[in-house]
Amino acid sequence: MPAVPSSLFEPLWDQFCALLPQRPEFDPTHPLGCHKRRIPDETVFRLVIEALVHGSGYERIATAECSDWTIRDRVKQWSSLGLAAELHRISLAGYDRMIGLDLDDLAADGCHTKAPCAGEKTGP
Repeated sequence: MPAVPSSLFEPLWDQFCALLPQRPEFDPTHPLGCHKRRIPDETVFRLVIEALVHGSGYERIATAECSDWTIRDRVKQWSSLGLAAELHRISLAGYDRMIGLDLDDLAADGCHTKAPCAGEKTGP
């Protein structure tokens, strides 16, 4: 069972895919002119979404075709391109269009407790 229904995943992937730079299937700088095929970005993106939904580490989400190191490396690459902030903005905008966000009235939880080591330096 997928972590996110395809009706939500596909539009999110389409938006994210448009932000990604084009990369060749093989690394052209490899000294022998060949290398293993690059794991598709969609596969890695799907695994990252699963990790976020389930709240687990990449080593638990990794599959035989995509290792946890590949996921980490790709997330670092995407992060260095600034795609995380852009994806966050796109996701919020899409959610606002579909469901509606009302960010004017937000609740915050907090608590005040007595300082166990109170003294003159702690203030009033």
